[in-house]
Amino acid sequence: MTPKTVLLADDHTMVAEGIKNLLASEYEVVAIVEDGNALVQKAKELKPDIIVSDISMPIMNGINAAEKIIATNKEVKIVLLTMHPELKYAMKALDIGVHGYLLKHAAPEELLTAIKTVLLNKTYITPTLAADIMDAYKNNQGKAEDPLDILTSRQRQVLQLLAESHSAKEIANILNVSSRTVEFHKYKMVEILKLNSASELVPFAIKNGLV
Repeated sequence: MTPKTVLLADDHTMVAEGIKNLLASEYEVVAIVEDGNALVQKAKELKPDIIVSDISMPIMNGINAAEKIIATNKEVKIVLLTMHPELKYAMKALDIGVHGYLLKHAAPEELLTAIKTVLLNKTYITPTLAADIMDAYKNNQGKAEDPLDILTSRQRQVLQLLAESHSAKEIANILNVSSRTVEFHKYKMVEILKLNSASELVPFAIKNGLV
């Protein structure tokens, strides 16, 4: 029987290699990428059965990357493996259709359990957060309030790159657009988020967990 294929995304090489070794006996790890933009591209190119991804990554975070991937591929199973125990991250992930969510400090066996669960077309939520997530959904009709939701995917990507200290010119090169386009996105985000100036964009991104 041909093993299921897995695409890994984590900007810490040692972590990614550890996950690869953990999965090696049951799955075929087809690639390891280090940022969300590369994850989206490799997912499109390789069409893996499963994606195991961190959330905090350069250029594009794991949640935004997952949202892009799910929009074009409903079949791939995505498991987010993260340091973030905050409910807002888990709820946002579930809202966009991520299949599994667990924490990096969990036992290695939990990742194997999560993968097996999502391959059965079920959702896996780490037991550490499951009860709190259910309570949170009951209290607000299942929608996580996130001020970043009013931005487009490209605007969120520009905002993350700004928060990573990239200049407008550098962002333009990374995204293969003009510097003028980047400046337009900055202007629109200030307007949409009702900020006073572009200088408030980075503090806003950090406050709302974009990086």
